[in-house]
Amino acid sequence: MKNIILCGFMGCGKSTIGRKIANKTEKEFVDMDRYIEEKAGMTVSEIFEKYGEERFRELETEACKELSEKSGLIIASGGGTLTYQRNIDILKKSGRIVYIDVKYEMLCKRLKRDTRRPLLQVENRNAVIKELLKKRRPIYEKAASIYVDGNFTSGRVADIVIGIIQY
Repeated sequence: MKNIILCGFMGCGKSTIGRKIANKTEKEFVDMDRYIEEKAGMTVSEIFEKYGEERFRELETEACKELSEKSGLIIASGGGTLTYQRNIDILKKSGRIVYIDVKYEMLCKRLKRDTRRPLLQVENRNAVIKELLKKRRPIYEKAASIYVDGNFTSGRVADIVIGIIQY
């Protein structure tokens, strides 16, 4: 089995849904941000703070390369991973990209109290979410071979994804 790569905006549920898919299909789950953190020995926020976003994006591309060499993984990509064509190209070769789309209002609600994501540690996070979503949504749509409405419970979305990938 090739890899299943979940993409979508931060807060769309990639990690939660990915874990549920992995449990139900008995596949290995990898959260790309956690994978990078383990390799770097620091959190994504610390990487951003100490080395900047550019270095984080380099580490992200390295993670894409390493994970694409494996098969049978359920991978939750970072929210910005697929905003780089090099990462799309790498991941497409290793599996199917599934875009989990969630409405702006739902994302704002889910990310209201977030303290982990460096790009959201600003005064008007809803404006940042709106602007980033406007830029990223067309990229996700273009990169993915499968579209899933993520405005349901994580269990329901996981079941939808499993139904599509096993079809």
